[in-house]
Amino acid sequence: MQNDEEMNTGLLVAGFTLGSSDFGVDARLVLEVVKVGDVTRVHDAPPGVIGIRNLRGRIVTIVDMAAHLDLGSVETGPETRLLIMEHEDETFGFLVDSVTEALSMDADQLESSSSSLYSALKNRLLGVWREGERLIAIVDPHALFQWDKRTGS
Repeated sequence: MQNDEEMNTGLLVAGFTLGSSDFGVDARLVLEVVKVGDVTRVHDAPPGVIGIRNLRGRIVTIVDMAAHLDLGSVETGPETRLLIMEHEDETFGFLVDSVTEALSMDADQLESSSSSLYSALKNRLLGVWREGERLIAIVDPHALFQWDKRTGS
């Protein structure tokens, strides 16, 4: 029974970077991590959606995670990866600067986001986890699949 209790408060997080900042998302959402590959641009898409790609016969919507969180944009490089996730029968690839490691943490130890963060980012985080001097912002899974209407459309 102890394993069930640990699973209730434990959180396994897939770590990634955006710029020089560390982030994480519930690892249970991540189906796989892949290289970026060929992306076909999509016009008039929601903010952060940069295109689509074919991944072994599946059409994947590619989302720039930095743009989606209102943090600029991901610069494609040798460490750039896609975190493949599904939501409501649609497959998404979230573009990140790099994937770091899987971290096991106690969800009760998440600290609330700093009040100095602007609300667009703060509202998309579950909290911040400390590992020594390192801070890892944990993205709210519900925020991943919500787009605001900044484009006016």
